[in-house]
Amino acid sequence: MKKSAFFPIVVVVAAIVLLWYVFTVVMNLAWEKSVAERAGTTPSFTTMVSNTMQQERPVLPAPHQVVEEIINTTFKKKITSKRSLIYHAQITLSSSMLGFLMGTLLGIVLAVAIVYNEALNKSLMPWIIASQTIPILAIAPMIIVVLNAIGVQGLLPKAFISMYLSFFPIVVGMVKGLNSPERSHLDLMHTYNASAVQTFFKLRLPTSLPYLFTSMKIAVAISLVGAIVAELPTGAVAGLGARLLAGSYYGQTIQIWSALVVASILAATLVMLVGLVGEWVNRRMGLAQSNSSGGTL
Repeated sequence: MKKSAFFPIVVVVAAIVLLWYVFTVVMNLAWEKSVAERAGTTPSFTTMVSNTMQQERPVLPAPHQVVEEIINTTFKKKITSKRSLIYHAQITLSSSMLGFLMGTLLGIVLAVAIVYNEALNKSLMPWIIASQTIPILAIAPMIIVVLNAIGVQGLLPKAFISMYLSFFPIVVGMVKGLNSPERSHLDLMHTYNASAVQTFFKLRLPTSLPYLFTSMKIAVAISLVGAIVAELPTGAVAGLGARLLAGSYYGQTIQIWSALVVASILAATLVMLVGLVGEWVNRRMGLAQSNSSGGTL
């Protein structure tokens, strides 16, 4: 990463951490005042500010408390331990990746059908868009209950939730990508008497790849969210969603925030990996950087 690009990131992260500490003091200070009143003491403001960052169950944990919890539950716990965030993360990741792959495949198939069939473009695309207006928290329990009733258990119910969320950006991106070839290029393929299959593999598919990988970066992050959400209504005992539930039940806000931070780091890593794969594929396909930057949603 270039220094010119790295410096703004550092500034933004530093600003977020600073604001986090400020809100930690603001949100936890009421408890410290209450403790002081019940004890009949009058500690200094500096002491109370320091105490707001060391509470066992704060309203908002300080950044260093979250970092300490992450270190304790990753490097200082066995991977097989149910107190290890790595153990919970790999369970959520497995269902997320399965849903992401299913969503990518479904999205590509639907996009091809929509591009090559005008009737499906007019009838199916509005329903695909409308499907994303339904809150996932509302339908996740129903999907899981129905699948459990027919004997589908384990990773698949959670993967279906991830698929439901991740297929939409793939459809939108691929439809735009498959329609991106210029008219002159399509006319040239027609002049060469190329079939629809040849036009697809030699023109439409290669030009759609930048759009596909841009969509996949969105989809892979959403699929992780879907996997976490799918764990919430099932009362799961493993996974990042289960970690959030356990922290909510027992008021362990530090545990909740550590799971959230690990989930965000995991999502950012997945997005970065998809981006690297996309850049490699674009270079192998000989696609110009301008095409890659143009493949945005």
